[in-house]
Amino acid sequence: MDTLLTADIAANAPRYRRKSSTFIDGIHDVPEDANRAPAQLYSTMSGRLFHSGRIAIVMVGLPARGKTHISVSMARYLQWLGVKTRIFHLGDYRRATVGQGNDVPEDYFYPDASPASVMLRQKILKKCREDIYGWLNHENGQVAIYDAVNPTATGRRSLAKEFAKHDVQTLFLESYVDDENILRENARNVKIGSPDFANMDPDEAAKLYLRRMGTKIPTFETMNEKELNYIKMINAGQKFFYNNVSFNYLSHRIVFYLTNTHIKSRATYFVRAGAALGEESYKADAPLSEEGIRYAQVMTETLLHHREQDHAAHLAQGGAAIPMRQLTVWCSTRVRTLQTADAFKERGFIVRQRTQMSQINPGVCERLSERAIRRLYPEEIEKHELDPYHHRYPRAESYHDLAVRLEPIILELEREQNDLLIIAHESVLRVLYAYLMHCSTRDIPKLTFPRNEIIEIIPAAYQNEARRIHIPGLDPNTVPGSPEDIRIPVPESGPDTPIPLPDAAFSPPELKAPTFDKLTEKVVNTAAEAVRDKIADED
Repeated sequence: MDTLLTADIAANAPRYRRKSSTFIDGIHDVPEDANRAPAQLYSTMSGRLFHSGRIAIVMVGLPARGKTHISVSMARYLQWLGVKTRIFHLGDYRRATVGQGNDVPEDYFYPDASPASVMLRQKILKKCREDIYGWLNHENGQVAIYDAVNPTATGRRSLAKEFAKHDVQTLFLESYVDDENILRENARNVKIGSPDFANMDPDEAAKLYLRRMGTKIPTFETMNEKELNYIKMINAGQKFFYNNVSFNYLSHRIVFYLTNTHIKSRATYFVRAGAALGEESYKADAPLSEEGIRYAQVMTETLLHHREQDHAAHLAQGGAAIPMRQLTVWCSTRVRTLQTADAFKERGFIVRQRTQMSQINPGVCERLSERAIRRLYPEEIEKHELDPYHHRYPRAESYHDLAVRLEPIILELEREQNDLLIIAHESVLRVLYAYLMHCSTRDIPKLTFPRNEIIEIIPAAYQNEARRIHIPGLDPNTVPGSPEDIRIPVPESGPDTPIPLPDAAFSPPELKAPTFDKLTEKVVNTAAEAVRDKIADED
């Protein structure tokens, strides 16, 4: 029997057929899953990428060392690439087992714990690991992140052997911190919202929390097991040690990402470029109009005033008397973004150009009306309406293309330790905002960024926070401003901000000097809710 498949048989056999090869963009099929990864390059039958099998990343470290922050950041990056990743917080299982408002026995973390504590500990660990194996085996998971203290070398060796029995490769990741300033900052940011610390000085509360954890977890052995695969991150990324981390490509991607991230606090701001002279065009690259120049000045004053207010509020709340973080400005190489950044450059701020941050290429549809596009490209309209994220018009880029192009920017964004302002076209802001706030591909083309707003993203352990900063005193005619990346069916970029950002308000119609009575409105504050039952967490 001839075992060679003919082209017709191969095209029609479900095992070999790829609808995407002839339908949308050669990579992605018609979207059946709303959670498709924004920067996923390809797909497999199992859902696992990079031929890397299954990996368990086991966190190691005492409380307030940034383990959960690192876990969430790493999961966000891997999911962005299309790697099926899930975090298993042991603290969640402990709370579910002991009940809301109850605590574990005092000797729960002790090596010589009572039999009752040992049984409770084993019960919690068993349930968590059963869920890890169930997800890896039955849901085609690829990377399971096990977020717990894992304090002893004996326990870690036993865990590696157990994962190996299930054909799961283990990578340990220790966050080791002996810098008192970093410890206090981590404890202040996440752990001291408990009623136990009410009305206390934040620094004293942080010290008390760390002393309590030292009592609860008296034995901790830093990683030095030469036979295990591990990474040790020291003092929020100041130093790294690697041991045996060379078992597949994905492990190297994880290491590369970790060398570009840190757990230090900083803010990221998103803002549109000012309005260009005449009709804005991808090809023309026009300079700013008079209104655009004025917008750049008012926006700069608004952001600098907001930062001063935030720093003053931090000091008033008992925060450490440290200088305000420096601000770095990134923009694309387009003329209007460079000129928008000039107001910061004149004030002595560092402005860096990023060629990857150029707006999405609209292709042949840039100057066509909606009626003309529907008449000339009816099939493209149909495809675009099915999947506006992955579809590309003739000679154009899709949002997926843009997300892949922006991956080096994402890594630099993770590495940046200063506060960061990104001035870019709305299409670029959509993708970068979606990365930080974990938006789905279905939401990304619908996000809008009005010119009368600055969006501030604040990293948090469990979920980033977003705030909206209103820019006062702008002519409302300059707010909608920029043309559509791809006119159909992406909505107009008006003054309203869609989900996940609530509605924003128009700026006043008069042209007057900006006032700064009420600049900031918090938009997304899921981080506070996420840590409400974790504020006294020992994991």
